[in-house]
Amino acid sequence: MPPDPDLQRLAERIRSRSGVDLFHLAVVFGSGLAPAELFPATDAFPYADLPGFPQVSVPGHEGRLLLGTLPNLRILQFCGRFHLYEGFSAWECAAPVRLAALLGCRKLVLTNAAGAVNPQLQPGDPLFISDHINLQGDNPLIGRPDSFVDLSCLYQRALFPSLAAAARQRGLVLREGVLAAVSGPCYETPAEVRMLAGLGADAVSMSTVAEAIVGKYLGLEVAALSLITNRAAGVSGAPLSHGEVLRQARRCREDFAALIRSLIGFWSENSKNGF
Repeated sequence: MPPDPDLQRLAERIRSRSGVDLFHLAVVFGSGLAPAELFPATDAFPYADLPGFPQVSVPGHEGRLLLGTLPNLRILQFCGRFHLYEGFSAWECAAPVRLAALLGCRKLVLTNAAGAVNPQLQPGDPLFISDHINLQGDNPLIGRPDSFVDLSCLYQRALFPSLAAAARQRGLVLREGVLAAVSGPCYETPAEVRMLAGLGADAVSMSTVAEAIVGKYLGLEVAALSLITNRAAGVSGAPLSHGEVLRQARRCREDFAALIRSLIGFWSENSKNGF
C-alpha cells in the first residue's frame, strides 16, 4: 500500500518551513497532559493549518504540533490525538505516528490519561506501560502489507528502573503495568472493569494502543506512560467525568512532563548511536 500522499506533503512542508530534514523523536500527549513547554519550541503548526491531517474534537487536546530543537535532538510534540470514538479508524488515529516516521523519527513516546483498574494505583500516579490488551475492536494494520508484526517486546521496558529512580527523587511512585485499550466514548461499567482486572489490566484508556502498534510497524522504538487520573468504575464509588480527568491531568502535568524529559534523557544515554 503506497504512503499517504497528504502526509508526505505535510512532511515536506514541515521540512521546508523548519529547515530541518530529520527529526529524532516524537511525543504524543494525552488528555490535558501537554505542558506549556516540554522542550523549547522553535515553531508551531495548528492542526487546522495542516491540510489532510485529522482534526481534534475533544476538550483537553489543543490540536498543535510543536517543533523543538536541542543539542543533538530534534523533537516533534503532538499536543492532541485522535480516538476511535470520534469516528476515526485505528489507522487514522495513528496519523501523528505516521507523520513522525515520514519526518525521520526513530523513537516515540506515547502518553495518556487512564483509569486505575489496579486498586494500588491512585489518581496522580504515573504508570510505565509494559504491555497492553487491545479491546478496541480495531487494529490499525488490517489491510496493510507485511502486517504480521511481533508485539512481544513492543514497549521499551529497559528504561523502567532508571525512570522509577528519577520519579522517586520527585516524590513519585512509578509502577509498571498493563494498559487495556477500549473504544469509548462511555466509561466502562463496574462489570467490565472487573473483567479487565481478571484479564490482567492495571489501567484502562481509550487511546495509545493503535499508535504503539503503528510505531512498531514503521520501525520506531516505543515507550509509553499513563497518568492515572481516576479510579475506574467500581474501584471507587465516585462518578466519572471527563472534566475530572482534565483537572487531575492539569494538576499533575508538570511532574509528568519532568518524567518524560527524564525518560528521553535515559533513552539517549542507553542508545548506542544516540538519537
